[in-house]
Amino acid sequence: MPDRILLYTSPGCPDCAAVRRYLQARGVEFEERDITMPGIADEAKMDYGVRVAPITVIGMQAVWGTFADQKPELDALLSKTKMI
Repeated sequence: MPDRILLYTSPGCPDCAAVRRYLQARGVEFEERDITMPGIADEAKMDYGVRVAPITVIGMQAVWGTFADQKPELDALLSKTKMI
């Protein structure tokens, strides 16, 4: 079974939009959660130690930061899990 992908975003965040486009362009399914919704930022902080979007979770591995910072790790994780 492929690893689950979870994307924590916030409205108007350009890096969030870039990660979303990156995943969509590769045909990768993901669940998106808005950290401005009640309890979602707290969930991200509790589960992954950070509450600033974008946060991309593939399986049990979480990466965060700008899209440029995340992209090399996303490439490696998706390749490793055979999702791209």
